[in-house]
Amino acid sequence: MNTPDRSLHPVNLPREWTTTSWRERPALQLPQYPDAGELASALQELRGLPPLVTSWEILALKQQLAEAQEGKRFLLQGGDCAENFAECSSEVISNRLKVLLQMSLVLVHGLRKPVVRVGRFAGQYAKPRSTDTETVDGVTLPSYRGDMVNAPEFTAAARHPDPRRMIKAHARSAMTMNFVRALIDGGFADLHHPEYWNLNWVGHSPLADEYRHMVNAIGDAVRFMETLSGAEVHNLNRVDFYTSHEALLLPYEESMTRQVPRHWGWFNLSTHFPWIGMRTAAIDGAHVEYFRGIRNPIAVKVGPSVTPEQLLRAIDVLNPEDDPGRLTFIHRMGAAHIAAKLPALLDAVRRDGRRVLWICDPMHGNTEATSNGYKTRRFSNIGSELEQAFDAHAAAGTRLGGVHLELTGEDVTECLGGARELTETDLERAYTTMVDPRLNYEQALEVAMLIVRKQAQIAKPA
Repeated sequence: MNTPDRSLHPVNLPREWTTTSWRERPALQLPQYPDAGELASALQELRGLPPLVTSWEILALKQQLAEAQEGKRFLLQGGDCAENFAECSSEVISNRLKVLLQMSLVLVHGLRKPVVRVGRFAGQYAKPRSTDTETVDGVTLPSYRGDMVNAPEFTAAARHPDPRRMIKAHARSAMTMNFVRALIDGGFADLHHPEYWNLNWVGHSPLADEYRHMVNAIGDAVRFMETLSGAEVHNLNRVDFYTSHEALLLPYEESMTRQVPRHWGWFNLSTHFPWIGMRTAAIDGAHVEYFRGIRNPIAVKVGPSVTPEQLLRAIDVLNPEDDPGRLTFIHRMGAAHIAAKLPALLDAVRRDGRRVLWICDPMHGNTEATSNGYKTRRFSNIGSELEQAFDAHAAAGTRLGGVHLELTGEDVTECLGGARELTETDLERAYTTMVDPRLNYEQALEVAMLIVRKQAQIAKPA
């Protein structure tokens, strides 16, 4: 879908911005590459590589996000906390896609509106860290910052920041995107055959019967429409699918920022939908400076320490023209803080008449350590934050337009609770994440069902 472009006019261009102007600002969470020559060589090679996405895909997503702002769509954004090179495989990618397709089917059926599907993949290879270094048994080494920067093994060689890893990340991202596109274009997402999306390991899930009932109801509806019309219903065999990642490693993002024919301005062609994390969201920082100049729809993580004044200032900098679909706020407060912290932010933006898309990340504010040393999240807290988010938006007269989740299609045991009531003992069975705990398939599907039930509760007349 091609979205009509606005005419080239100076008011549309960010003032005093270039693809390198971020270098004049304080830059947090960037690795220190020991060899400047190696870094320059890698970036020069990246600038010559093909883009991973196109400008018309980016603008099509931006239009869909504008519709989500108006309540006409719901955004589902999900995927791994951090991709790793070793899991760039057909099974991992297809399982991840299956989960998102099944969740979107639940949401479409329950919310009665189209779902914007955005994966946290094909570029989520860099991660922020609390400290620059890590010490084990008296040995101090650079922190692991994701496969795009270094390796997780605790050795000097593995933790050495290697700029050539950006080339490898580009290649893995391209492979992932190519496979996702091939699956979708080949009918993998065909609503006539949702059984393609099944994951073998969850055949006996406590949620299986409810999900099968939903799929059968949708299948019956499709067959009924086709019987009436005497022809197959079109546009049920494919879906739009977009990518997103935290645009943390600015040298990489700069090298993928390009101008294209027939559109004004600059596009980050490494992803459709980049976001700024909490640790790099300072208004005078390098990441905000970079983001304000690109034409992609963008998102910003918003935590409990953000004030209404800071939020309005961020809008002034990142979306001064109040462009529909341009800016998304991903609030991640934690179940214990959302009721106290979110309402003032919603009220400030509503009173100021700003157009933003609000979505909830119920994962990052609910991380905790267990008695046996695992970093985890409780499903009960994830669900509580989501339900409180819906309530806060309803009370403020705003709209919760989406959800942002860390999840996987693998049979992991990283988050406590959920349909199988996972306990601390279960974590030892299949805890495979390199960084943050993820929802497994059952827990992710349960979140989708929770959203539907909560939305129905809010919509019910008093």
